[in-house]
Amino acid sequence: MILWFGKKKKKEELKQAGAAMESPELSAEELAAKEAEEARLAAEKEEIERKVAEANKAWEERQAREAKEAAEEAQRLEEEARQADEAREAAQARADEAEAKRLEEEAERARKAKEEREAAQAKAAAELKLLEDRREAERLRAEREAAARAALEAEANDPGFMAKLGTGLSRSSSRLTTGLAVFGRRKLDDDTLEELEDLLISSDLGAKVAMRVAGNLAKERFDKEITEDEIRLALAEEITDVMRPREKVVDFSDGPRPRIVMFVGVNGSGKTTTIGKIASKLKEQGAKALLVAGDTFRAAAIEQLTVWGERADIPVMSKPIGSDAAGLVYEAIEKAKAEDLDLVLIDTAGRLQNKSELMSELEKIVRVTRKLDPDAPHDVILVLDATVGQNALSQVEAFRNTAGVTGLVMTKLDGTAKGGVLVAIAEAHDLPIHFIGIGEKAEDLRPFSAEAFSKALVGAE
Repeated sequence: MILWFGKKKKKEELKQAGAAMESPELSAEELAAKEAEEARLAAEKEEIERKVAEANKAWEERQAREAKEAAEEAQRLEEEARQADEAREAAQARADEAEAKRLEEEAERARKAKEEREAAQAKAAAELKLLEDRREAERLRAEREAAARAALEAEANDPGFMAKLGTGLSRSSSRLTTGLAVFGRRKLDDDTLEELEDLLISSDLGAKVAMRVAGNLAKERFDKEITEDEIRLALAEEITDVMRPREKVVDFSDGPRPRIVMFVGVNGSGKTTTIGKIASKLKEQGAKALLVAGDTFRAAAIEQLTVWGERADIPVMSKPIGSDAAGLVYEAIEKAKAEDLDLVLIDTAGRLQNKSELMSELEKIVRVTRKLDPDAPHDVILVLDATVGQNALSQVEAFRNTAGVTGLVMTKLDGTAKGGVLVAIAEAHDLPIHFIGIGEKAEDLRPFSAEAFSKALVGAE
């Protein structure tokens, strides 16, 4: 370490000694050369510095350009990456949306399938309930009809009524009885059958019924001996077969409320009296009814219906003579609806079936009732006078086409030789026969019984 330190000190001393030495003086040429050299060196240095500066500037510019390009490239790559991310997200969103839509559609299909299944189950249950209700209604209706038929048979076959009916039909039955008496004990051959047909036709049963009855008798008894009583009973059975399909008890308590019942027929057929009798029976059964004096052309009709109403304690609605019958009917139905009545029984003016203007008025009344109830009138009952004979057939046809007749009542069977026309009507027209009348009292109007009528007509026991 001592030797090293000494060398260092010696070197510093020599350096200081050289610095202290004065530079020698130079000549002009030497000075010029020196200056030229210094200038060259300065120029060379300046050129080097310029080139270095230019190189530095070029480098800086390239670096800036490359940095810019790198930044732009980075931005482009970033934008591409962003777009790629957005595209991927959009694709994912579309996929999610499609999946969501698919799931939603599946859920909707499942919901609809469930609703359809529940609807089908509800429909099946409703149909089953409807079927059960219908069966129960049919059972109850059958019970009511059986009870009504039993009551009808009891009322129609009442000995007093049967006797009165037989007496009332005596003119018709006497014609048959007189005719049948000539048969005695005879074979039922072609001649006998022809005589029988003529007898039935002359008794107003009509050719069609006569041929049917004679034909059926021939099937069973042709060319056999037959007595008057046997043929009488056979005739009663055949006529009963013709009439029984028309035997129907009308239940005015069934159907809508108020039940609107219109009575039609020709002058003098007994409409007003029939309405009064029916009203009396309904009042006894507890019905709340309103009578409508729709025959505004005949003062006696209004008075007659008013008397029946007072007897049965049933209100009667009427207007002065000449008033519009259709307007009266309209007001009556409104009143019945407002007061919650069971029945509206409408009397109409008697009119001949060949009077078109009067039949048009009847059509107007029907139209008016349907303004308040599209199904009204619920019953259109044609009242026939037994004394008119075969003319009753044309009456049924005319009123059926004009007013839509739904049922029949035949009156005045207690004083005619033409009661057999009811058999011809039953054969020609598919209309129920509700009642027959054999007198002026309320109890003289009875439900129609095919068997009772047939026996009374031919005088069978």
